[in-house]
Amino acid sequence: QVQLVESGGGLVQAGGSLRLSCTASGRILHNNAMGWYRQAPGKTRELVAAITTGSSPNYADSVKGRFTISRDDAKNTVYLQMNSLQFEDTAVYYCNADLTAAVGGGISRLVYWGQGTQVTVSS
Repeated sequence: QVQLVESGGGLVQAGGSLRLSCTASGRILHNNAMGWYRQAPGKTRELVAAITTGSSPNYADSVKGRFTISRDDAKNTVYLQMNSLQFEDTAVYYCNADLTAAVGGGISRLVYWGQGTQVTVSS
């Protein structure tokens, strides 16, 4: 069974930095893409950044130049370095992974979600 475990959220002042990490565990055969989404109170979940194998990272316009996503395929881990944090970045951040894995006696390509980690930026 595949699981995603996130860490690194917390409380930070505006202008500060945080680094989120997400590690996928299980019988993973191929990492197709990993990324981060966020959901603020009363808003829909939105893409923050993602890396697809063989492609350049993709960022939401609101975080370009401030956030950097990176991936360590040997560890099935994705990172999100968040700099110059703003009050508007306050949200629950969710890790997302598109993985091919041995699951339930077969091989499946599925999208998995982490449990979410809270990022709070004080103004």
